Formats: sequence, structure tokens, C-alpha cells
Amino acid sequence: MTAPTPPESALPESTLPDSTLPDSSPAARPWYASALLAVAAVTLLLLAAWGYARLRSPYPYYGTSYPAGTAARPFSGTDQRGQPFTLTPGTGPVTAVFFGFTHCPNICPLSLTYLNRVRDALTPEQQARFRIVLVSVDPDRDTRQRLNEYVSFFGKGAVGVRIPEPALAAVARDYGVGYQKADVKGPTDYQINHTTATYLIGADGQLVLVWDYTQLTDVRRVQADVEHVLEAS
Repeated sequence: MTAPTPPESALPESTLPDSTLPDSSPAARPWYASALLAVAAVTLLLLAAWGYARLRSPYPYYGTSYPAGTAARPFSGTDQRGQPFTLTPGTGPVTAVFFGFTHCPNICPLSLTYLNRVRDALTPEQQARFRIVLVSVDPDRDTRQRLNEYVSFFGKGAVGVRIPEPALAAVARDYGVGYQKADVKGPTDYQINHTTATYLIGADGQLVLVWDYTQLTDVRRVQADVEHVLEAS
């Protein structure tokens, strides 16, 4: 049953019928005007993002570019052959560096697989000026022998580098990399959560760009990034 409506004299002024109050509400905006405004806002946002990216780098990299003048940090360790390895930015080839470990179930194998595919797609001259470096975040288990077997399985273009703690932690901080043991079942039975990025360092020692591991599957676009950096070197 509907409740009775009180007489107008009992209603507050704000609830009097519309005929007794001036209509001050704005006219309704047509739907197409709202749609056009939304499209314009999105367009401006995309243009702003594009402009910011171009300010960071005039070349439209597939990876996320660093601001010009971002220097890579040097580091030293032992490679998979037991030889001293030193990355001295500005004195070597164009280098793709990522941090991982040989017991990694998916991210690291994927990264090595696709980075080697990128390398294989380059010309022999370009291959000579490009290298792939895996820095182990599991120096306790990643011995020289295991690193050698691991990187060799995926191709000839990679170097495995072991850096003992606490030097490893300092190198990781320099590159903004995080890593932590997880799912620990014993002293040698655990996984490691770690940053999944691959960093591209130019021959001049500058950090050029970074790819997430999900981007590496697009070999052609990653290859185009590498070729542009090689041409600029």
C-alpha cells in the first residue's frame, strides 16, 4: 500500500513540486558529446605518454628506455669456464644482462632461449659485437660446472657469471634487482623470487633500455632494438 502524500503546505521548500521552483539544473549533455570528451582525454593521455617516451629516447624502442646518460655499473665475478669476468661499461660489446638462476622453472629458461634466438637472427658481424650475460642470484648452488651446462644448453651466445655474497647483493642493488629465497624445503631445496628484467647496455657503457621477460618472445622487435643500439655504437 502506498504511503499517503502530505499536503504541500507540510512539505519543506526543497520538496515542493517543480512548478513552484525555478529550474536551475544544467541541460543534459548528449551522449555523443560525453563520448567525444572521453576519446579526447584518452588521446591526450596517449600523446603525453608518447611525448615522454620520445624525450627519454628519440628512437621508438620496444623495451622501456632509460634517460640519456644513465651509466651502467661495473661488476666482476667468475664465468662458467672458471675464468675471471668483469663487465666494464664502455670497453666491451653491446650486452644484454639479466639476473636469474639455473634451478629457475620458467622465466630464466625463457629469457635465455629468446635472447639466443635474437642473437642467432643477427649477422655474424653483429653477433661478434653482442653478448648475453646471466648473473646468478643463486651462487650457493650455481657452481661453475652447473652454469656451464646451463648456458651451453641454450646456445653459444651466453656467459654465466657467479658472484659470491655480499658482492652479489651490491651488484643487484646497482641494477635495481631484487631476489629472495622462497618455498624453502631445505638447505639446497628452494626457489628464488627475482626481478625478471633484461638490461641492454650499449658499447659506450650506457644503460639503453630494459625488457620484461614477457617481451622477449617478440624476437623481431627485440632484434630491432639490439640492431639499433649496435648501429649507434
